[in-house]
Amino acid sequence: MTIKILYLARLREDLGKGEETIELPAGVATVEALRAHLMARGGAWREALAANRALSIAVNHDIAREATPIKAGDEIAFFPPVTGG
Repeated sequence: MTIKILYLARLREDLGKGEETIELPAGVATVEALRAHLMARGGAWREALAANRALSIAVNHDIAREATPIKAGDEIAFFPPVTGG
């Protein structure tokens, strides 16, 4: 399954890229599994996407939860939480 991933704000800087299109292995079918898959790259990926880092994730422009399913052709965005004031 091929998906597009966007890395926004500080993540773009931390990871050195703003987007990528990847082919996911079988079994990576939720937001949580995708995050773990990307963290397995190690280094900056493990640190930037770590579970203790506050991140928002959207699937096709809708805010997602860990259990949100992903499917071929989806666009997933990782970004820091936004606060207003």
